[in-house]
Amino acid sequence: MPQKIGRLFVRRESKLKFDFKKFFFRKPKNELEGSENQPAEEEPKGSEASIPEKLAEKCEGCGQIVLADEFKANYGVCPKCGHYRKIDARMRIEMCFDSFEELFAEEESGNILDFPGYTEKLEQLRAKTGEKDGVVTGVGDLGGIKAAVFSMDYRFTMGSMGHTVGEKITKIFEYATEKGLPVVGFVLSGGARMQEGIISLMQMAKTSAAVAKHGEAGLLYISVLTDPTTGGVSASFAFEADIIVAEKGALIGFAGPRVIEQTIRQKLPEGFQRAEFIEQKGFADLIVERKEMKDKLCALLKLHCGEVIA
Repeated sequence: MPQKIGRLFVRRESKLKFDFKKFFFRKPKNELEGSENQPAEEEPKGSEASIPEKLAEKCEGCGQIVLADEFKANYGVCPKCGHYRKIDARMRIEMCFDSFEELFAEEESGNILDFPGYTEKLEQLRAKTGEKDGVVTGVGDLGGIKAAVFSMDYRFTMGSMGHTVGEKITKIFEYATEKGLPVVGFVLSGGARMQEGIISLMQMAKTSAAVAKHGEAGLLYISVLTDPTTGGVSASFAFEADIIVAEKGALIGFAGPRVIEQTIRQKLPEGFQRAEFIEQKGFADLIVERKEMKDKLCALLKLHCGEVIA
């Protein structure tokens, strides 16, 4: 008897079942869509292509939605809260230089130490970014003054310094020394590239030697420290400039704050290793907002060249 009642109960329950989700949350049909009994037409396969990609983006600082065009026009700075996004190497050059001619673009290295998976990673990054490695070098015109420039790219292993990065930066300093040009460097790096081991650490000495020879020739070097500037790069050419400019809010230092806290077992002060803290302690000469970077660099170059600034 219990089994019979149980089966009867199951059968009755099955008749009462209905889709609550469909009943309560279904989208009402309009007259162009036809009745519910008519089969729905399949959506064209290419319909997604008509929707613009990245029409708007969410700001990491304030969480608000901002039009992608506004971010681009403002060089990656949120117009609502002022949060600084990372921007790629060529955008930085475009932001400050009136013209630019790339040099040493052919420089490219491979998996020197046969590090597992490194070859595939390099291929993926080159395909994704369109760059051969983490720095772009060349010469350009800034306010009528010709200068050599290098700009590091966060998209390529966060601008980590391997053989190619070190080689290109060394060559642009040697070129500038030979031609008697000042150097402007946009620095961004997570440090030495671990997949290249001791080869990456050797770039610290190589770039530093090139910077020293450039300085001995009486030529100006301005480094612009952006977020982040850390590791072996901060221990070499980043802080060897005649004038050190920092971008607002940039993380600047050798080891990261978390590593330092774990080592000394102390809580670090608020804002430690940020651009404002670095300037306060005398490790940076001035902090410049991104929208004012071109004018400030132009003024510094003109002062070096002995021009009178109105």
